[in-house]
Formats: sequence, C-alpha cells, structure tokens
Amino acid sequence: MKVVRWVLGQIILLLDALTSPKPMVRALSAQKAIDDATASMAMYQFKTCPFCVKVRREFKRHSLNIELRDAKNDLDIKTELVQEGGRHKVPCLRTDNADGTVHWLYESNDIIAHLKKEFNLV
Repeated sequence: MKVVRWVLGQIILLLDALTSPKPMVRALSAQKAIDDATASMAMYQFKTCPFCVKVRREFKRHSLNIELRDAKNDLDIKTELVQEGGRHKVPCLRTDNADGTVHWLYESNDIIAHLKKEFNLV
C-alpha cells in the first residue's frame, strides 16, 4: 500500500509540474500589498496530497506567496498543527490576525474560497 501511495504521489507531482498554472502578473505595488497580507499566513500540507496540490496551484495562479509547512515530515510542524490547530489534517491555512488571534481553516475548497474573497480574486 505504501508503494502504491508513493507512486500515485509521484504521478500527482509530475502532472502538477507539467500543467502548472501561469502566475498572475500585477503592478509591483499591488503585489507588495498582497505579499504583506500573506506574510501572516502559512499552509500546513503534505507534498503529494492532491488537495494540497490543488491549493498550491491556486497560490501560484494568483501569485500568492504563502509559506508552506510540511506537516508530514517535520515533527515540530506536525505537533504545532495538532496542538494549535486541533487536528492532523491538511491542507490547513493558518492566519495570524493583527489582534493576536489565530484562525485555522481546513478543506481545500474553503481555503480557496476564503483567499478569493480576501483578495478579490476571480
């Protein structure tokens, strides 16, 4: 079973690389504003998780520079996700708010919808 998952994961990564979306191009000032807003965000992910790949493709498509954290191979990141986020589930978007609170958002479709609303993306 582990071999099958590994092979499928490699196929997913290959297809992602071959069909990678073209990044959105913005004015420098607009991209800086987006980068400043996304600096407080991080996505907990597994490299070969198809739902994580889906979210990463949206990051690339909309030129969103959001930190990626490996919740599978990095024990500290995995522990942080479980203890602070409440469960070991990916993808998970963490947003550190200005008031000091932290917002955890799970599910690829919910993450994408949130980002589209937050940044007025089409």
